Amino acid sequence: MEGMDLIGLAAAGGGGGGHLVERLPQALLLDILSMLDMRSLYATAPVCRALRSSVSQVLSLLSILDLSGFTPTTQILNRVISNSFGLQSLTIDCSRLDDSSVRIFAKEQLEELVLLKCFHFSSYIFLGIGQSCSNLRVLSLELACKPCFADNCNKTIQKMFRGCLHLESLSMKFRSLSPLYGEFDIIQLHLPKTIKTFLLQPASNKQAMELILNTRLGIGENLPLETIIHNPVSLPSHHMLQSLTLVLDAITDELISTIVNRLPYLIHLSLEDNPQKKSSLSDDFSNSGLQSLSSSRKLTRLSLSRHRPNVFQRVTDVGVLVLAEGCKELESVRLGGFSKLTDAAYISILQSFRNLRRFEIINGYFLSDLAFHDIGSVAESLVEVVLISCNLLTSETAKSLSLCNNLTVLDLGGCRSIADHGLNSIAMLPNLTLLDLSGADITDGGLSALSLCSSSIDTLRLRGCKRIGDRGFRKLLRVDGAITRTLSTLDLGYLPGVSDETITWIGKTCRSITSLCIRHCFSVTDASINFLGSMEDAGGKRRSIKGLDLYNCSGLSIDSIKLFYQPFFQGLRWLGIGNTKLNEGRESSELSKERPWLNICVYGCEMGCKDGWFLH
Repeated sequence: MEGMDLIGLAAAGGGGGGHLVERLPQALLLDILSMLDMRSLYATAPVCRALRSSVSQVLSLLSILDLSGFTPTTQILNRVISNSFGLQSLTIDCSRLDDSSVRIFAKEQLEELVLLKCFHFSSYIFLGIGQSCSNLRVLSLELACKPCFADNCNKTIQKMFRGCLHLESLSMKFRSLSPLYGEFDIIQLHLPKTIKTFLLQPASNKQAMELILNTRLGIGENLPLETIIHNPVSLPSHHMLQSLTLVLDAITDELISTIVNRLPYLIHLSLEDNPQKKSSLSDDFSNSGLQSLSSSRKLTRLSLSRHRPNVFQRVTDVGVLVLAEGCKELESVRLGGFSKLTDAAYISILQSFRNLRRFEIINGYFLSDLAFHDIGSVAESLVEVVLISCNLLTSETAKSLSLCNNLTVLDLGGCRSIADHGLNSIAMLPNLTLLDLSGADITDGGLSALSLCSSSIDTLRLRGCKRIGDRGFRKLLRVDGAITRTLSTLDLGYLPGVSDETITWIGKTCRSITSLCIRHCFSVTDASINFLGSMEDAGGKRRSIKGLDLYNCSGLSIDSIKLFYQPFFQGLRWLGIGNTKLNEGRESSELSKERPWLNICVYGCEMGCKDGWFLH
């Protein structure tokens, strides 16, 4: 980065702790520092008094600050934001923080607060936020939940509502740390009328019912669920909630009916469940639930999904046809785990919603190419198409989708019958930015066709495409190809044909690469790590990727751990070394001490530990 280089030259040339820097105009110095990321600012501050003062001034002027890229301690957090009086939006990775840090980040002027991976907090966090963040409008939390957590949790959340009178968006994700602790027995609360967007994970079906029926009863009032159901006339007016996202133990018709009747202003509904036991046919979600949803005429986004191996067995094409007749304004549809739906249901979606922008189907057991043969009515409106593990789809679907000129996201992960012929069609899409072909039946020759794509693809996933290897990537990543200029995220996991040759070629041709997954690539050796750690750009400046997944790369030796020390991999933020020799002995813990800004995962999580943060 030019700013960092100028500062380095000034500090080195001035001698005596950077006297040349102190002679630079203050305005110029602030302009340079404003271009640096947090890690660079933190590394620059100790150079001299002028830089320390200027860094402090830059931080105090920030209105938006994202600290999710590293894990600050309480002391570091205090240094970074203690003087940030203009801060309005703050995001923090809280892996190394606890209750004592609440007084630091809970600021009165904050309007948005996102707290990730809150492993060491108690329910006091809600109380602290409520006491200090009176102007808060958006709050998002990921909380590790201990057995004693729920005792005070509900009370402190209600007290937080009393302090945060302008709160409009609330997202709460809880993780249970005890196998004996009830996974769905955490929250019972009443939402204030200011809340328009709400996400809760997890929740039981009963809790969700109480939440929706009690949302306007007022803080401190709590009517039994049976009273509410049997005396609906006595209920207060409807809630203004517009977006509702719940991760449940079970989706039922009764819950859907309650949502429709009590939340008439809802425009976004997302429900996901994971039944721990087989639901009785009388209780499970059915066509009746979809019929209830059809009266929600304001809905623009709908997501209904169930985790495998469980499926929705009582929903058929008839239910989707009724839904399509009622909800004409839908722009985004996501359906997962519907085992009885056929092409007739999917065709009705694609032909009924003229403004459809996102179409996502997960585990579409009977979704075939036929559903996409007449896609002309939504070809111009579709922006994102996600078809995951739809095994009946072939390259004919890719050919049909080539008519969608505005498509930016195409995810065909797990569609095993997509072959080389489909890549010729995909290459015709002019605006594609994300392409997922994980598990597809493509070869090196198919990658040659994809290299002709003129769109600006920045994310490409080829995980598990076992018929491609070094020769294919030579064809895909042509020096003069468009994809080499824009590609930043690449997933090559589970490719036995990938060796050091491919990794080196990626480093040479893909100048924007920032995230690379090569898990289960057994032919990758220390030579790849050595090259990636010492990459340089055209001007001879060292560059580095930010995320590297090496899980189960058995070809790496324990000596390669040394290649992650300074000055190598200067920009690396996340490193996955689970099930490799790099995780043997004390080497990984020593690396953590040497590079506290680097998140090292030894558990096999996907990039960034999005699903396994509670283990770290």
